[in-house]
Parts: sequence; structure tokens; C-alpha cells
Amino acid sequence: MPTTNPPATYGPQQFPDALGAELWRFERALALGLIPPADVNGCRWSAAVVQAALDAKTEIWAATGSLPDMGATRAAELLAERFGIPVDADVLPELARKGLIPRTGDYKGHPLYDGLAVERFADRTALDKARHDGRLLDRHAAARHLDIRDSDFTHLTRARWLRPALHVRSRHQPRRAAPSVALYRLGDLDVLLAHPAIDWDEVRATPKGRPSALARLATAD
Repeated sequence: MPTTNPPATYGPQQFPDALGAELWRFERALALGLIPPADVNGCRWSAAVVQAALDAKTEIWAATGSLPDMGATRAAELLAERFGIPVDADVLPELARKGLIPRTGDYKGHPLYDGLAVERFADRTALDKARHDGRLLDRHAAARHLDIRDSDFTHLTRARWLRPALHVRSRHQPRRAAPSVALYRLGDLDVLLAHPAIDWDEVRATPKGRPSALARLATAD
């Protein structure tokens, strides 16, 4: 019976197949430097490199983890299960913002997050802060959090002292319409509450019908 000789070089599909590795694990091993860049014509690997990877497969498996990159909803489910607390998908952009679970790309227009970072994340204090800071409020809820009038809030956004973290579609918008509802980070609101240039007591003491003290704010850069 004829035998099949192994190929002299391996392409980007043959190499992970030879390792018995899913494509995501192979790509992560490449990104982490556990597998060297292609050494033949810039697009293929020599048999020697493949054999070295086979010899180190146990170490590569351990270093690349068991979770592929994933969307925010799946990552939030895993964190909620691990810590035994509710975790919303909105927490993932906040953890990415803090450099704790990086965003790695997109799939069908939705962000993907680093599965290895999700697997290794164990900081409950950081998670609680992200759950707080990353909470998103519409302009009315944001104004209530600041304990100011909607008209006061308008001056904050006009002067760009406060900017939306995200825009989403309202229930009344068609799917193809551009998102028009601005959402604001709770963490940004808390920073604003501590800003020494704003006298919040004066702002809140201004009676209805009188100009807002925030009208004096200069436009931020």
C-alpha cells in the first residue's frame, strides 16, 4: 500500500491541521510568538518548524488557553458564572477601555474580545468598578444622576464637557437609520461631579426659568 510522505512545507491550513489545533488557537500562538512567522517564501513553514511546534504542543496549548475570542454577551456570561454576580455585556467595552480584556477585532459588525484575557480574568474589584463606570445612561437618566435640569445638561454637552460614549437606535427608528440616542458613561459623570471648575450647589440652586450657571462654561477642546 503506498505511503503518503509528509509535505516539505506547510501552509496556513496544513500547519494547524498538523498540530490538531483549531484555527483560533493557531492564530493566537502566532500572535504570542509561540509559533514563528512563516520561514518559506513568507507564507509557508518548513517541516522543521512544524516538528518543533509538535514537540512543544503541550506548552503551546497551555499558553493559548481554552477559549477563543468572543463577543461581549458570551464574555459577560462567563464572567457572571465565574463571580456569581450579574454582568451585563456593556461591561466588556469598559474592561477593554481599562486594558483588562482587550478588544481583538470584529465579527459581522460586533466587537470581539480576547478569550485568553477572559479566561484569566480574576480581579473582582476591577470588575465591580467596570460594572459601575461602564454603566450607560440616556441624557435624562444622566441629568438625574447629576441632580440637574435637562437644560443644565444641554449646556454640558454644548460645551463638550460631556460627550456620549455610544449612540444607539431608539425603538421608533427604522433599522437602517443612523443611531440617534446618545448614551453616557457613569464613570464620566462621576468625574464631572468632582470637577473643581463647576459649582454644583450653584447649578442646583438656580430656580426654574432662570439661566443656568453652566451657560458660562467655555467650549472644551
